[in-house]
Amino acid sequence: MAALSLSPRALYEEVAELLRQRIFNRELEPGSWIDELKIAEAYGISRTPLREALKVLAAEGLVTMKVRRGAYVTEVSERDLTDVYHLLALLEADAAGVVAATASEPQIRELQTLHDELEAAARPEVQDRERFFEINERFHTRLLEIANNRWRDQMVADLRKVMKLNRHNSLLKSGRIGESLNEHRAVIAAIAARDAALAMQRMQEHFKNGLEAAI
Repeated sequence: MAALSLSPRALYEEVAELLRQRIFNRELEPGSWIDELKIAEAYGISRTPLREALKVLAAEGLVTMKVRRGAYVTEVSERDLTDVYHLLALLEADAAGVVAATASEPQIRELQTLHDELEAAARPEVQDRERFFEINERFHTRLLEIANNRWRDQMVADLRKVMKLNRHNSLLKSGRIGESLNEHRAVIAAIAARDAALAMQRMQEHFKNGLEAAI
């Protein structure tokens, strides 16, 4: 396997991002051992920046370091998922309430446009699951940006990385895309109506149902 050419930014950060995407794409499965020597050779690097990258991923919860056994892709338990979804429900529901109360009309139209893209990706003749979840993530990210609390943003970003470890399992549940779309309709309708309490309630319901699909 030819060595990859890495960009000039901090080497361990570049390696961490490469591994992060391999984990999210299921090229490295949950519970699988990370072969440091093989990966270092493939990337044309020493094991030092690779180990620094693994420390970053361990801090994010994507990798688990085991004494004398090395690094493994984290296996997410049902308790882990329950805890992660609980916190995401609280944080993103709060953000939805803030957006309903304070967002400008152009910002609300921006969210509506993203929702329209979500509707298009979910049409029966299309139903592109990967695109649906990519747009879904953009919607949630933009909502958080509009709510404008960088501390909440950081917490949500870390929690969503762990959630992604189990994302494909939730896709397997029949009808989940349609259910998720209906939940998004309810969230965007509450935001457009400037009903902060209802927007919070609808977002919490969205995560509650998402957890039920994931476990």
